[in-house]
Amino acid sequence: MYSNQQSNLFTAPARGGSDFLQGSSDAKLGNKVRDPLLAASRWLKRRSDKEKTALGCAAGVAALFLLWLVIENHDNLFIMGEAVHFIGIGVLLWKLLQKKNCGGLSLRSQELTAMFLAVRLFCSFMMEYDVHTILDGLTLLATIWVIYIVRFQLYETYQPEQDSIHDVYVVVPCLVAAVLAHPGTNHKFFLRVMWAFCVYVEAVSVLPQLRMMQNAKVVEKFTAHYVFALGLSRFISCAHWILQIIDGDSFLLQAIGSGLWPTMVLLSELVQTFILADFCFYYLKSYAEGTGVIHLAAGIV
Repeated sequence: MYSNQQSNLFTAPARGGSDFLQGSSDAKLGNKVRDPLLAASRWLKRRSDKEKTALGCAAGVAALFLLWLVIENHDNLFIMGEAVHFIGIGVLLWKLLQKKNCGGLSLRSQELTAMFLAVRLFCSFMMEYDVHTILDGLTLLATIWVIYIVRFQLYETYQPEQDSIHDVYVVVPCLVAAVLAHPGTNHKFFLRVMWAFCVYVEAVSVLPQLRMMQNAKVVEKFTAHYVFALGLSRFISCAHWILQIIDGDSFLLQAIGSGLWPTMVLLSELVQTFILADFCFYYLKSYAEGTGVIHLAAGIV
């Protein structure tokens, strides 16, 4: 494509000058559209860490308020969050099937995702059955497909040396936490512990992926889209819990019970949201600058 454009520049007749001027005008117009985003990005870059944190919290509260106004049934937020996660997995599958390369993708994060989805699906069948169960089933199947492709079809492009957080370092602490803090419902003890376990694993399942991206320094585009979808999904899910509590949903409050468990549920949602918040900032910043190349700062994980 570049050679054709270069040839046209040197062989076009004199009237091409007007085309060039028009192209320059279009470019200037495009720059004008991007300028506010660039200015905002540069302004934000000059802020201190405390100011950035305050602005991030303000943006989160504003988004939460907007969701409260726009979404009438706040229980639908959970479904929206799961749908966004499923779309993110779809983007990842498209990349694997089309590009035939799994570089930059953490297999360990996918295994942790499959683990908490499988446990949550089992608990859903035993404790409740609704549209959430269907979405979890679809997302689990898609995640297993991703794992199969990476392990058996594209393993030569996988980078295990950069996927440095082992599953056991995530699973064991989550299991201990689940035994100590779990729902106080009338279900069997095993089911209550398993439900808590899947909540805790979900909260930190993205850590291997973020560490892998930090090790690589530059984030692969489609993997970035997937992780951004996870961040958006987590924010929507966190908003679901917060708004349900604000609304005084008696069924929700009764379901989560009392004691340490409700605090741990909310803490898990907030932890996962804030874990992904830094990445989402760099993701949006890269596109605001018009580069689409994401460089992660040290300390994001």
